Amino acid sequence: MVFLTLSYCVRNRGADRYWKVQELLKHARHFRGRKNRCYSLAVRAVRRAFVYATKARKQKKRNMRTLWITRIAAASREHGMKYPALVHNLTKSSVNLNRRVLSEIAITEPRTFTALTKLAKARREEGFRAALGDGKEPAGVFSRVMWTH
Repeated sequence: MVFLTLSYCVRNRGADRYWKVQELLKHARHFRGRKNRCYSLAVRAVRRAFVYATKARKQKKRNMRTLWITRIAAASREHGMKYPALVHNLTKSSVNLNRRVLSEIAITEPRTFTALTKLAKARREEGFRAALGDGKEPAGVFSRVMWTH
């Protein structure tokens, strides 16, 4: 299509509209009924689908976090420790592992997870001793008190 002046080119919006419609219908191809052919129905259906997709992405994050916590709790119970105590004592021991990594370690490297639970138990015992007034560190555990110079 050849335009002699710029104003004729600007006024012609047919091709832009066509591609806009095709782009939207592409997202609606798998819908049932007229929603995959009729533009006005497809607009609403696609917008609704995108809203559901956004909500599902947030829900997926929640579900994954719940799964990780469940796996860590099951693995920590095998070693005689509850999940909140494990996470709390690992944090106090300056072990900065997130829940995803902890759950992967619990599944793929059980010996490493056992070492982490032993560390958390030692830290918990250290806390009990500090509450009693002993103040001695268990072997192999470095507390923040020892790191100050």
